[in-house]
This record gives sequence, C-alpha cells and structure tokens, in this order.
Amino acid sequence: MATHITHITVRFGETDALGHVNNTNYFVYLEEARIRLFEQLGFGSADPHEWKFIVASAKCDFINQAYFGQTLKVETNVSKIGNKSFTLVHRIVDASNQTLIALGEVVGVYFNFATQKSELIPEDLRSQLEQYSVSDIENHLKS
Repeated sequence: MATHITHITVRFGETDALGHVNNTNYFVYLEEARIRLFEQLGFGSADPHEWKFIVASAKCDFINQAYFGQTLKVETNVSKIGNKSFTLVHRIVDASNQTLIALGEVVGVYFNFATQKSELIPEDLRSQLEQYSVSDIENHLKS
C-alpha cells in the first residue's frame, strides 16, 4: 500500500484570533492533498474544463491544534472505491514529530460536467486508486 504525502506550511492568514489554524482551513488542506494526488495519477488538470471530480461529502475531525509556521504532512489513502465514487481518508500530522492534528474523509464522484451526470470510474483510474487503498482503515488512521 502506498500513501500519498502532501506537505503544507501554515500561513499566518490561516490562523484565527485564538492563534491556531481556523477549522475552515483544514478543508483547504484536504483539497490541496486531493489535487496533488490526482495530478500525480495523471487525472488532475489546471484547466477546470478537464476536471472530472466533484466532492459529494467532506468531513474533518480536529484532534490537536496547529499553528502559524508549522509544517503539516497530509497522508492520503483510499478507503473505498465504488462504481462512480471513491472515499479518500486523510491523516494530518505535524511533520516534525508526527503528532496527529486532524482526520479527514472526502467522498469524490467521477463526474461529467457537460452532461451533469456521474460516470463510471475509468479502469485506469481505478487501478491507480487501488495502489493507495487501505483495508483496515480504523487501525490505519490511528497509527
């Protein structure tokens, strides 16, 4: 099993009056990790007309606080692959000491924007997603 890694350095503007990363920014971090994963797989595009994914669901559990200047590591895996959708799981950890910061989950749908309908996940994408698949998700997220 492979794990996709994205590093993010927390910017000052991502923090709030309490001094920690504002909760809304974690969804931006999950998006960044998702985009980098699909670019690596050859399914990401800078042209929005070529993008083939929509988010059907996104959640994030906040475990510990993150702060300005901290480097976070977003570890991304796949917990489920359906006919038209897939579920990504994310562990956000402090890159220097591996302290768990947050756990995220995103359900993506393979989508045709011209027809405004979901489509079957292509076999080449499915096989690439399977490389990042984890079978025991509960233990994976806790490790």
